[in-house]
Amino acid sequence: MTDSDYALETIGQLYRDRADCENGFDELKNQWGWGGYTTQDLERCNLSARAVALVYDRRKSPWDNWWSWYVRLAHPKTRLEAITSRPLLLSGVARLTQHAGQSRPLLTLAHAARDQIKAMIANIRKGLDYVLANAPQLPRVDRWRALVRYIVNKIIEAKPKDFSPIGLSPPCLPSGMG
Repeated sequence: MTDSDYALETIGQLYRDRADCENGFDELKNQWGWGGYTTQDLERCNLSARAVALVYDRRKSPWDNWWSWYVRLAHPKTRLEAITSRPLLLSGVARLTQHAGQSRPLLTLAHAARDQIKAMIANIRKGLDYVLANAPQLPRVDRWRALVRYIVNKIIEAKPKDFSPIGLSPPCLPSGMG
């Protein structure tokens, strides 16, 4: 029960957004391994904690959480939880091959969803190729921004054509004035 002036659809969207925020904490604790360690070796515990922090760094802005951006590059239509995206995107074994002055990774997939993974990896390659073709002269931080812009554009393109975002103007202002 609420005394808010938001429309019912808007309140539903607010709850979905809240759930998306809570998913990050759940993933960090339960899927990424910060829920506790079973080893008594302090050095291995510290190494594991640092590895998790490299992959899932929530201390900075959400723009710095590279795993989330990597997964959205692979699958721009929807968000994927870490518990499902990690087995998909980390299931392959890669070998670096070199021929005619070029280095290429050769990926062998052992997962049952091989076709889905191939499509996701193709999306990742398209994004990286786009940045290499359009921003090779930029410093690394600007290449990262170019990649994030590319991902955001792919997310927007993946939205249904009849999609209209729910207005979240402040309840004290008429819609369109906030």
